[in-house]
Amino acid sequence: MLAATAPPSTALNRPLITLSVMAASIMQALDTTIANVALPRIQGTLGATQSEMTWVLTSYIVASAIVMALTGWLSSRFGRKRVFLLSVAGFTLASALCGLSTSLPELVFFRTLQGISGAALIPASQAVLFDINPPDQYGKAMALWGIGVTMGPVIGPALGGWITENYSWRWVFYINVPIGILTLFGLFASLPEFKKKVDNFDFFGFLTLSMFIGALQIMLDRGDLKDWFGSTEIIVEALLCGIALYLFCIHTLTHKRPFVNPILFHDRNYVIGSILIFLIGIMLFASLALLPPMLQGIMNYDVITTGFITAPRGAGTMFAMMVVSRIVGKVDPRWIIGVGLSLTAYSLWQMSQFNLLMGEREVVVSGLIQGFGIGLCYVSISTLAFDTLPTDLRNEGTAFFNLMRNIGSSIGISLVQMWLTRSIQTAHATLAEHITPYHLDSIAYAASHIDPTTQVGLVALNSMIVRQASMIGYIDDFKIMMLMTLAVIPLLALFPKPKPVVKGAIAETME
Repeated sequence: MLAATAPPSTALNRPLITLSVMAASIMQALDTTIANVALPRIQGTLGATQSEMTWVLTSYIVASAIVMALTGWLSSRFGRKRVFLLSVAGFTLASALCGLSTSLPELVFFRTLQGISGAALIPASQAVLFDINPPDQYGKAMALWGIGVTMGPVIGPALGGWITENYSWRWVFYINVPIGILTLFGLFASLPEFKKKVDNFDFFGFLTLSMFIGALQIMLDRGDLKDWFGSTEIIVEALLCGIALYLFCIHTLTHKRPFVNPILFHDRNYVIGSILIFLIGIMLFASLALLPPMLQGIMNYDVITTGFITAPRGAGTMFAMMVVSRIVGKVDPRWIIGVGLSLTAYSLWQMSQFNLLMGEREVVVSGLIQGFGIGLCYVSISTLAFDTLPTDLRNEGTAFFNLMRNIGSSIGISLVQMWLTRSIQTAHATLAEHITPYHLDSIAYAASHIDPTTQVGLVALNSMIVRQASMIGYIDDFKIMMLMTLAVIPLLALFPKPKPVVKGAIAETME
């Protein structure tokens, strides 16, 4: 360790540090989804094809995931404050350059820089909040951190739609500039340096892990577009993914100082927490990926209305985190997670009852309950996962923990999109096979404006079938996610009973 004595906790400007790291978390989390709704406008401005536009999202996700794995080593080697400041500065500059882009290659390049710079923000902010708070305040600290991580993806599409509609798609990126500058000054003025340890860099371990993450992210992002294993590209990416993972695991188990410290996986709480946050990532982002297209595509809601009726989901999450911050030291976190998962499963059951004639109330109520359930889970899982982890492993621990959440979200989005496509195709075929000349009278009665004996009428009839089949596909996805959520609950029995913490104690990890 290269450390001096830790400063007294009273010397820390906790409010300013907390506000600054929260702003950094929200800024990074927001950018995972805020650009999605602006893609059609960007496509028109830059003259790109729809398939080319996917690289605007993919470049950011892949770069962020790869560098996130490196965050722990960078923080240990160069100091967390230095890494944090450079990350905020780089992210802010890259955001401004994204807004100034005049061609697709420029935008993809700057989005890659944005992903590289922003990768450290969320794991570093989580580690900072652990280090500046005593153990009995971990619940409150994780509640604040969770608000930043979960609110970004929730409000991103609505905010992005409003900005794009009223200003320009370029402001989707420019909005980060003032936030980034204020965050940079706040961190520079208040954030203390943390102890550093000088480790040799395991290049082979990082290379194989990066190959695994990169191949997996690209395969998941492009799999549905390329018809999965019917495409040579996806087969090659899957092979690279499998080989890289095998080499990484063998190297980690045999190398003296591997890139990911195996001691992390000796901590039972941390391992189970990482598995649970991986599964929560699937549920959190998969439902976010389904709702806006469903509401805009088959319910004919505009972008701003969609944002308003999905916003209560974020309100539910915030309220849950405020509740957990008050009870986490008094109630067994395993029970809190169990209640959260049960509420999430119940909300998914409500969503499986959606229909084409429903109003906005059903979306608002189910979203509010789901947000509350996920909020209960998020804080408690984070608290339990790091409850017994040694403080000198926090840099690596937070990086890997958030990497698991990101991989879970990528897998979840890809799975639900695959299930949706197949379910819609199956439902369309089933519905269409019942449309015969013998049913023309009943069709004309059900839809008096459609004449199925004409070409125009047949097109209109097919549109009705597609709409019905699409709703069936979404309902099937929600049912599968509900069953997955219920299947996670028994894993809570693997957590040992939490030990009581000493009030007021604080880890000495700062210089």
